[in-house]
Amino acid sequence: MQLPNLDMDALRTLAAILRLGSLARAAERVGRSQSAVSQQMRKLEAQLGQPLFRKQGRRVALTEAGDRVHAYALRILALNDEAVHAVHGPSVGGIVRFGLPGDFAESWLPAALGQFKKAYPAVQVDVAVERNGTLLERLDRGELDLVLAMGHARRADAELLATLPMTWVGRKDAGDRLRSGQAIDLALYHPPCFFRQAGTEALDKAGMAWRPAFVTTSLQSLWAGVAAGLGITLRTSAGIPPPLARLDGRHGLPPLPRVDVCLHGGSDPASPALKQLRRTVTEQALAELAGSKAGMAR
Repeated sequence: MQLPNLDMDALRTLAAILRLGSLARAAERVGRSQSAVSQQMRKLEAQLGQPLFRKQGRRVALTEAGDRVHAYALRILALNDEAVHAVHGPSVGGIVRFGLPGDFAESWLPAALGQFKKAYPAVQVDVAVERNGTLLERLDRGELDLVLAMGHARRADAELLATLPMTWVGRKDAGDRLRSGQAIDLALYHPPCFFRQAGTEALDKAGMAWRPAFVTTSLQSLWAGVAAGLGITLRTSAGIPPPLARLDGRHGLPPLPRVDVCLHGGSDPASPALKQLRRTVTEQALAELAGSKAGMAR
């Protein structure tokens, strides 16, 4: 059996649909009409012999086969771009100032930035790791060029990459203490913090008493406080330290909302370095967070 050669442009369009959230926005990004993009997807489905999309109300989402193809598409595109970058990368230079929260700085993003530096050795990347709100304030002041942040999808410059579930986090033995009926000790950031607000509102709605037992401005110290048993906290499941565990309704805790992960800024067309960094961060984020993507609109 002769296997088909998947169309690289179609794979890039598929990645754009997932990244931008709709066929219309993806068509605009790749410079095609919406009907041409739909035709690309039908051709890709015909090549694979499997439907890639399914209806979800007024929206569409990936099928199981679509999820699998999307994951491979990101890898194929990354290898393609890496080959091109290896040849042309040295011609791209400049300084790019990038900001991200500690949730991602302690997990997969440093490796992605290392790969970018290898592909573009002439680009100087200055990285700032701070709270989401602080990063966006610095972006607005012109101190940063590109920011990956959570919880600010309503901004005009937000490009949605994923929607992640929030989760309670604590020591593995936290369940016994939570079931004791006493006020729940929380480890939190100082306000304003949308994680703090979401957690306390969920507990108030459930009629559960709580107190801010450990308050900090650092994610590292937050994890240390939780590991020491000073309280439970809430984040996404991305980058939870191994000694800690996710907690849920089985431990008597109320459900939590989801949080949007968006890329902000990075729209300067005069900066090839910024354009390439934005692409690298986007592709790596989609690859890491693909399992939590929300549905897409036609």
